[in-house]
Amino acid sequence: MAKPASAPKPASSGKSRASGRAAARGGDGAEDGPESPAIPAAMRETIEDFGNVLTLERGRSDHTVAGYESDLRQCAAWLASRKGVKDWAEVGQAQAMDWLYSLSGDGVAVASLARKLSALRGLARHLVREELRADDFTVLLQGPKRVRRVPGMLSASEVEKLLSAPQGGDAFALRDRALLELFYASGLRVSELAGLTLQQLDLDNGYLRVFGKGAKERVVPVGGKAVDALRVYLAAGRPSFVRTKTGSALFLSERGGALSRKTLWFIVQKYAERAGIARGVKPHQLRHSFASHLLGGGADLRAIQEMLGHANLATTQIYTAVEEKRLVEQHARFHPRNHEG
Repeated sequence: MAKPASAPKPASSGKSRASGRAAARGGDGAEDGPESPAIPAAMRETIEDFGNVLTLERGRSDHTVAGYESDLRQCAAWLASRKGVKDWAEVGQAQAMDWLYSLSGDGVAVASLARKLSALRGLARHLVREELRADDFTVLLQGPKRVRRVPGMLSASEVEKLLSAPQGGDAFALRDRALLELFYASGLRVSELAGLTLQQLDLDNGYLRVFGKGAKERVVPVGGKAVDALRVYLAAGRPSFVRTKTGSALFLSERGGALSRKTLWFIVQKYAERAGIARGVKPHQLRHSFASHLLGGGADLRAIQEMLGHANLATTQIYTAVEEKRLVEQHARFHPRNHEG
């Protein structure tokens, strides 16, 4: 049975949407203009129809739709000029893969390649739904693998300098010293540290209970130095911040409320500068340092996973790459056979 024809779209509204998306265009896709490669009319119209579907039926933003259309115009121009293709119904898997390979050879970033493949897959599914072709020519295409970056972290000596930076016995120094000690001792996320309450602490047994992502509870050990710093802060520092409406938050601001993540960020940066650490230090680097230093000291990877609150062990395994890199650097630096002329 033939598919019922869809109602024609008002020309004015389509033109308005296209104009809005044109204003949002950018990036590395092929653009319209006198110097742009010729795109067959049938391919161009299909791209525009797909863009309208994304806007009207899927509710995608103009910026997203403009990016997809730009990527697809780039693909259409390449297929037309290199493969003689004039309609999306003619495109095969090998031709689509050749286009992706050409982009990889041109040094296009992995993230951009992934986005372009996503746009092409979306168009292929659109063609099947609209019965413009029977098969999805992208179904077997393999996208590029994104390489996870090794997280930045501090050396043990830098951590020591940072933790020693809060000097004095005033309430602010006691709070900040306890905060930094606990941050490094527990490997908490910034949001978890900011949200800690008194009820989550068990200093007598040296641990705390954390409610991380997905409200999942985990128990995290707290080292002796962090416990000592927290005891001093609770006895002589926190009472100075307590106000009438103060709740049970562990770390308090000058106004008596819980410290915000922004304030935690500022505290870490302030003491990093005071400690003479030249490179920029971000709060999450203490979490990364916690995990890497534990692994370097011989801790079990699954134990580190539990303490960090990672749902998947693969997430924690990024720290093994850090340790391997450190070992290679140490070997290159100190092995005598690496220094012979």
